[in-house]
Amino acid sequence: MSVDLPAGRRRIEQLLADHQDQLIKRWAQTAKASADELTEIYEALRSAIAGDDRDLTDVRGLLAELSRSRARRGFTPSDTARAVFGLKEAVYELVETDATPDTMRGFIWFSLLMDDLGLFTFETFATAREKIIIEQTEQLLELSTPVVAIWEGILAVPLVGTLDSARTQVVMEKLLQALVDTGAEHAVIDITGVPAVDTQVAQHLLKTIVAARLMGAECVISGIRPQIAHSIVTLGIEFGDIVTKATLADALAHALRRSGVLTTERKATRIAIRAEDA
Repeated sequence: MSVDLPAGRRRIEQLLADHQDQLIKRWAQTAKASADELTEIYEALRSAIAGDDRDLTDVRGLLAELSRSRARRGFTPSDTARAVFGLKEAVYELVETDATPDTMRGFIWFSLLMDDLGLFTFETFATAREKIIIEQTEQLLELSTPVVAIWEGILAVPLVGTLDSARTQVVMEKLLQALVDTGAEHAVIDITGVPAVDTQVAQHLLKTIVAARLMGAECVISGIRPQIAHSIVTLGIEFGDIVTKATLADALAHALRRSGVLTTERKATRIAIRAEDA
């Protein structure tokens, strides 16, 4: 079905059709992209202009994919916007050599169309980039909160860096899941790598320990350095009946004694020594 286009639009459509290879090549140079990457977008745009420019579904879909791809590959927002506006620059170079009133009116319309598509591309890029940042943050949280089985029935959670609400939630979920998976009854939360303990950090630790207790596990906090102990006393933070130790080794020894492993091994060692003496 043919569409009766205004003279200006018909002139732009003709320029796009007659100079496709030239325009795509120039566009690719400006956009820092391959011609193959842009050809499909170009042809979809030509089709929309020849028909009904209000139906830009295909064009927007291709630009959205271009935006997401560039966000994943580390392109800047400016580079991504230039990938759209570059076509406008390429078309203007042709318009300069054919500056008839119809051509100029058509280019004004085309320029507004490309501005709208450029804004859409930028917004899509920003959304995709934000999603990538969130995913990377979640991955870093996972990596920075390991739960390690250091002995049968004993888990350790070495924490490094600031402990905020989001990270506490990850620690709690991973620890509880590890308790279910391993059936461990003892957990050591080591804060040697936590730079400072304030009221908020203490509350986060307490929540994690209470959650573990509800699963039937006893928790020990290790890494209470002199400056950390001073801060806890100064702030009036109360850990109640929660066991705290200066080092991870002390906490592990406590957990081994509570689980009966350390006593059993010592008895076995003494029996072995007596047997050798006899």
